[in-house]
Formats: sequence, C-alpha cells, structure tokens
Amino acid sequence: MFDKGRHHRAKIGFVLLATEQTIEDDMFRLCPDGVGVHFSRAWIGDSITVESLSQHAGDLARAASNLLPDGSLDVVCYGCTSGSLVIGEDRVAAELNKGAPNAKPTSLITAVIEALRAVRATRVAVATPYLDEIYTQEVQYLEKAGFQVTQIKGLQLEKDSDMIRASPEYLAEFARQADTPDSDALFISCGALRSLEISGRLEEELGKPVICSNQAMMWHVLRLAGIQDRIEGYGQLLAEH
Repeated sequence: MFDKGRHHRAKIGFVLLATEQTIEDDMFRLCPDGVGVHFSRAWIGDSITVESLSQHAGDLARAASNLLPDGSLDVVCYGCTSGSLVIGEDRVAAELNKGAPNAKPTSLITAVIEALRAVRATRVAVATPYLDEIYTQEVQYLEKAGFQVTQIKGLQLEKDSDMIRASPEYLAEFARQADTPDSDALFISCGALRSLEISGRLEEELGKPVICSNQAMMWHVLRLAGIQDRIEGYGQLLAEH
C-alpha cells in the first residue's frame, strides 16, 4: 500500500521571515528530485534592523515546530543572512532545536561561511542591501570567521518588500562595483535578493567564485542531509563542491 513517498531522499525545513518572498522560489528551483523542501515563517514586520531581527529570534522555535511534527525532518535552516548573524549561530541553532529536535539545525550565515571555505576564499568582497548597522556587523562576523573583507557596499534598504524588487540586472552591476581585484570571491548577501539568477554568468565574467545567499543555503543543507548532487548553471559551488 505504501511506498517511500516523494521525499524519500531527504526532508529539509526552512524557517523564513514573515516578509520573505524570494527564498521559496529559489529552493524549489534548485531542489533535486526526491528531496522535500518545507517552509514555516517567524513573525517580523517589514523592517530589517538590528532591533527587529533581535526581537524576532523568540519566534524561531515556534516556527520550527510547525515543520513536519512527525519528526521526519532531516535538516532545519533559518533562512535569513542578516538575522542569523545578528542573532548568532548558537542562539539560532538552540531555538531551532527546541522546535525541531530531530533535525540538524543550521542557518544561512553558517551556509555562507561553509561555502566560502569550500571555494577556498580568504579575501571576500561583499554586496548587501542592508543598512549600515547591519552590514557593519556582517563585516565583523565574517572577519571573526577568518575572512578578510576587501570591500563591502550596501544599498541602505530597510524594507524586505524593497529588497525583493531589486532587479537582477541592477544587482549584477551593483555587485561588480562591490568587487575588488584582490578578492578571492564575491559574496552577494541576503536571501531576499534575486541574485541566484545572475550568479553563474557573473562568476564567468569576473573569473572568481560568486557566492549568493540562496545558492549557498541550498548547497549547505543538501550536504548536511547527505545529498551530493551537482547542480549546473549557478556557479562552481553547486556544480563542483
């Protein structure tokens, strides 16, 4: 009567911001056959600041608890770059573990750090949509993780509803401006940005790895779940590592 179901290879859960409008599409685009992606949302208003992100940390456990309560989830990831660096990886993991105790907990900033290490980057240029108060913390977080930030540029956007409307062509030009000749890799930060659409061709143009948040996140959660599939078209991270 029963078989293993559609998601017999792995089940991955994502806790997103209540305002998020890009990540789900990107995860479905990248998801291999036999892997399930499941989503829940933690409350936050349409304002991405250090204060709002810190306050919404308290809703992560509740949101995680709504993901496959049968306990079959393999990995649970908090899908917000700025939120995970403001809240911190340890706090995020602890909150996710409360809600989904059987799943491996992780976060988007963890995915980015692991992705940069995978492509052997040590000097990183960063393009972000964030306010100064957030990207200043991002520089500190990356440097604490062992990277040298050669340059960071921010769009000074506060609203998630604005970040999701930045066009891919504009993001490509903005990312070129953020890059520096001495960087080993370019990181386009934020899951709300439609940077997945430009990552592959921008990497070919610049001749160096281009890591964007959603590309790094899918690569990271797949590897945590034991899925080694290579995915073409979005840069060397997913195609080669």
